[in-house]
Amino acid sequence: MWRSLASNMLTVLVVMLFLLGGVILWGKQTYTAEGPLDTAICLRVERGSNMTRVSQDLESQGAIASGAMFRVGAKYSEKTGSLKAGSFLIAPGSSMEGIIDQVTRSGASTCGTEIVYRVGVTRVTAEVRELDPATNKFVEQADFVLGSEGEVPAAYSERRAEADTRYRIALAEGVTSWQITEALKAMDLLTGEVAKVPGEGTLAPDSYEVSVSDDRAEILAEMQERQQLRLAAAWESREDGLPFDSPEELLIFASIVEKETGQAEERPQVASVFVNRLNKGMRLQTDPTVIYGVTKGKGVLGRGLRQSELRGVTPWNTYVIQGLPPTPIANPGMASLEAAANPAETDYIFFVADGTGGHAFAVTLQEHNRNVAKWREIERQQNNN
Repeated sequence: MWRSLASNMLTVLVVMLFLLGGVILWGKQTYTAEGPLDTAICLRVERGSNMTRVSQDLESQGAIASGAMFRVGAKYSEKTGSLKAGSFLIAPGSSMEGIIDQVTRSGASTCGTEIVYRVGVTRVTAEVRELDPATNKFVEQADFVLGSEGEVPAAYSERRAEADTRYRIALAEGVTSWQITEALKAMDLLTGEVAKVPGEGTLAPDSYEVSVSDDRAEILAEMQERQQLRLAAAWESREDGLPFDSPEELLIFASIVEKETGQAEERPQVASVFVNRLNKGMRLQTDPTVIYGVTKGKGVLGRGLRQSELRGVTPWNTYVIQGLPPTPIANPGMASLEAAANPAETDYIFFVADGTGGHAFAVTLQEHNRNVAKWREIERQQNNN
């Protein structure tokens, strides 16, 4: 009898262990399997939240099949206490394991509200925008000129008060170091003083992720480091025979190319014109350098150049001086650095606006004069309209 009872108990135990193993295997497969979400969502985790609230939110939005399984997975992976506040873009089909990894890894928001400070040549704007998870595209909520006398949009003030709002600074190509420094001073989320405006051309036009209370000097240092790396890469990849003796001269040249055209595809041609002029011993004769000699990079001129300014002697007046000016005249982007390092192979010596936003290039003065006449006619028609 005792043998029979022991045998039956052993059988029950084996069955229970087998069933338990099956449950564990099923749970693990469910935890790591593709989830039920068919459209991306933005999961907001408030500061001070917990896995129970997160699992309930995910369940209500159809992102997970079992809140209990989600919590068990977080517990046994020892991530329950690592929950980060923020807004997280949960992709369709995300597994519970993947979602837990997202919300515990870094706390860097990947969706929700973003405020972008755009530093342009003529103005600085603050743009409030929200990521639409379904399309993965930003929808603008508000946009205004920073430092203007107008009323600050309510959306800006409201989003600034939210802890998970992200911030970026976007520098346009061709802005000057003074413009960038003044823009940083106007951004009240930043802290710290700027003792000195960085050298012209030494800041990389790019997009920079920043946080509340970041130090202005440290942000400028990051911009300088990024530009140094770009310049080094351009100098390393430059073609042979260019009329530059140093990376610093390449940077000056690239800044001129940057200011002469806003069309990316034209930059190698524009660079070729100035390389050809330098190789022939001709003066560069480019208006943007003259303008820099007048403004020193502190804002825009806001009018046409006067004849006295075109004839006036400054270190940047390339109608008067030979060769390159002593400093860059703006902060060139990567495309202009690359164009300066590898200009197109052309015989062009001249170029003038063609009325489309681009330029007409010419090899001979006669051809150039015809292009200038066409441009003058376009200007006349525009002024008459």
